[in-house]
Amino acid sequence: MSISQISLPKGVGPHAEKLFDAIIQAGTAEALNRAGGKAEGFVLGLESTKAIKSQVAESLYVAYDDAATQRATELA
Repeated sequence: MSISQISLPKGVGPHAEKLFDAIIQAGTAEALNRAGGKAEGFVLGLESTKAIKSQVAESLYVAYDDAATQRATELA
């Protein structure tokens, strides 16, 4: 799933894309873990402040997790 397929509030999309790009471009496992943690914190913050609905948050979590899993496989 791509971030562009998720309906996000105005101004959130570019930040979400930047975090997604950091995950898929991570050069090491450490960089991947750091990028994944930032993405998870970003979604948690949006969800906690009610900036996005839980369904949207779940879509973001899945997109970030899928990207991290794929990148981890590529790095292995």
